[in-house]
Amino acid sequence: MLDKSVKYAGFFMRKKASEPTPDYPLPDGYRFVFYKDGDESEWARLETSVLEFDSEFAAIMRFKSDYGSMQEELYRRCIFIENDAGEKVATGTAWWADMAGQRRPWVQWISVSPAYQGKGLGKAVVAQVLRTLSELEGGKDAFLETQTWSYKAVGIYKSCGFEPTDEEALYAGRKHNYKKAMRILKRLNANLK
Repeated sequence: MLDKSVKYAGFFMRKKASEPTPDYPLPDGYRFVFYKDGDESEWARLETSVLEFDSEFAAIMRFKSDYGSMQEELYRRCIFIENDAGEKVATGTAWWADMAGQRRPWVQWISVSPAYQGKGLGKAVVAQVLRTLSELEGGKDAFLETQTWSYKAVGIYKSCGFEPTDEEALYAGRKHNYKKAMRILKRLNANLK
């Protein structure tokens, strides 16, 4: 869940293709499933539960903005974790971004319902997204965008091979404050080693 009491600074992380993707299996009683029609409401519920959006309506509007014209891709890229009751409790998306004129693998919208955090689902969904990206995009470096509000997730990303990067020139003009983010994370003792 986002901690908005922390000063905000956005930054990027990169996982080199040469870094192996760790195997973080799901605990018993959980399974991976891909997006099916209508799951945008589940995605919106999850993203709102971790405070990425102020309302599920705002989340659905962002989902439609990001993916509406490419919904067919979601069937093989938008991943959920379901519990035994069929409730979707986590999500992540294996997408891509245009970076410096090249298509690059991009990890997007990682969320675990607050009631299910601390069970290893975050690591499992990130690792599954990375495996999916490797299958769909080939052996390329993977990227993600995050912020200091997500400092707890930084440890998850690090455990999956990501490292903070200040390579902003790659990111189509999207500017962040890498140095400020690293100072904030250091003060929070976030796992950056």
